[in-house]
Amino acid sequence: QVQLVESGGGLVQAGGSLRLSCAASGRTFSSYAMGWFRQAPGKEREFVATITWSGSSIDYADSVKGRFTISRDIAKNTVYLQMNNLKPEDTAVYFCAGGPLRAASNPGVYTYWGQGTQVTVSS
Repeated sequence: QVQLVESGGGLVQAGGSLRLSCAASGRTFSSYAMGWFRQAPGKEREFVATITWSGSSIDYADSVKGRFTISRDIAKNTVYLQMNNLKPEDTAVYFCAGGPLRAASNPGVYTYWGQGTQVTVSS
């Protein structure tokens, strides 16, 4: 069993920054993919970024390239999402997810999910 807990969300003005954290506990494995997804009211869950735990493979959604950075600290079992130059369109509940290496940007393949953290960007 693996638990994922997100933190770091909040209310910021456009152009501001936030850093989200995803702490994993329980029985974790090195050959896994970790991802960030978001869901805004009335919209489907959307891929944001992914990183393989030990393979150093990274991918971003086009909408966040150049603004968001995903990283991980293996010793702390923690994945981060640094969000810079936030825009109102980034407003959503952000979810952390873990799954097999093939999960990539596909939310249907991820096995574990956090409860989500709210990010609100005002204009």
